Amino acid sequence: MEEKEMRDVEEKKEFPPEEKKEELPSEPLKEEKTLEEKLSELEKELEEQKEKYIRLYAEFDNYRKRVQKEKEELVKYSVEPLIGDLLTVLDNLEMALEHASKESDPKSLIEGVELTLREFKKVIYNYGVEEIEALGKPFDPTVHHAMSQIERPDVEHNTVVEEYRKGYKLKDRVMRPSLVAVSKKVESEVQQEDISDTKTDRQADDTGDDTQSG
Repeated sequence: MEEKEMRDVEEKKEFPPEEKKEELPSEPLKEEKTLEEKLSELEKELEEQKEKYIRLYAEFDNYRKRVQKEKEELVKYSVEPLIGDLLTVLDNLEMALEHASKESDPKSLIEGVELTLREFKKVIYNYGVEEIEALGKPFDPTVHHAMSQIERPDVEHNTVVEEYRKGYKLKDRVMRPSLVAVSKKVESEVQQEDISDTKTDRQADDTGDDTQSG
């Protein structure tokens, strides 16, 4: 009996009881699941941003097209107010011609044309157009274009003495210069001035020579 017990003890020593394996914690699984969730959220957010970008791009493209269309219409119809005002002038001119054709007196035609001219000037002046002053003014190459020179002893040299065509400005911009004739000195006066200048120069030279000799 004792021998049997001793053998059992020895067997137990040779073959110790199996130790229970400790279960691994489930934290890595939870962490892996969390990463997948984050990745899914990022993909979802990226898709939302992509849709938002596409929507914003479409809105901007529509805005650009609308602005371009408005710009084209603005250029296309920019003269509409002016044309609308000129239609009144056109009506007056047509009425003046109609009345003139029924009357033998040319005075009525002249009065009608003068009225139309005043109306026309009123319209363009309201839009910032103004006549360039020329007659009797000193020649100004920025607003006057000299077509000829005329000897005029009664006015200052380089003065506008005739106006062949009126010039106009739109606010500060010259739309077209005045075509003018400019005064110049009479030839005899120019020669007399040259002689006087020559005498003055000679007198100055003689005075200088006398000073050096002394």
